[in-house]
Amino acid sequence: MEGRLNNAQARLSVRFAMNRLRFLLLAALLPVAACTTTSQVSLDYVPATGQMRPGPPEFSVREFSDQRGVEPLLLGTVRTQVGTPIERVQTRVPVAQVVTNAFAYGLEARGMLSQRGTSRYVITGEVQELYLQMLVRPYARAKVRLTVLDSSSGQIVHSEIFQGDRQGPAYVPGSGSPVPMLRDLASGALQDAVDRALDDPVLRNRTATTSPRYEPGML
Repeated sequence: MEGRLNNAQARLSVRFAMNRLRFLLLAALLPVAACTTTSQVSLDYVPATGQMRPGPPEFSVREFSDQRGVEPLLLGTVRTQVGTPIERVQTRVPVAQVVTNAFAYGLEARGMLSQRGTSRYVITGEVQELYLQMLVRPYARAKVRLTVLDSSSGQIVHSEIFQGDRQGPAYVPGSGSPVPMLRDLASGALQDAVDRALDDPVLRNRTATTSPRYEPGML
């Protein structure tokens, strides 16, 4: 009888210890979840001097549409090695505007942005992907569909998907916030996509000027 009592007490002790361990683990995870913060970043287009193809100033830009299926500002979430979210990263203005501005800066850097009230071609399109993540290594991707329209007829002159990918070195926990590095990777990925689109030989051939466009006062 005494042996059975001791066994029952032992089982109760083990069960109590396991429940206490579960409680402590839950209590430890709750502050982490509650401490999830949000960082706002700017993605900057920096012209690559000497590596861009100049062109005629015959382009304007119309706002891109965001087709990513996520919040308009969201770029990604920084997580711990076990997947716990600790920091959300988002842009200061909607991603659609970020991409539109990047194409405008890219055109301007190449001398291709029209300074007049009208232009021969309109550049617009869709943002299919623009995100950052950190698994073993920090990573960012930008994927856009570029569409070039004839400004007078509205017909599509050219449409193609362009992508940029950037990856950084493995992040060492405790070495500081990974957000600045992730921001730079996202900026670089977006710039790669923009540069590939604007310097695309097919786009340049289809928009090549074969004759001067009439402007008032030319005669």
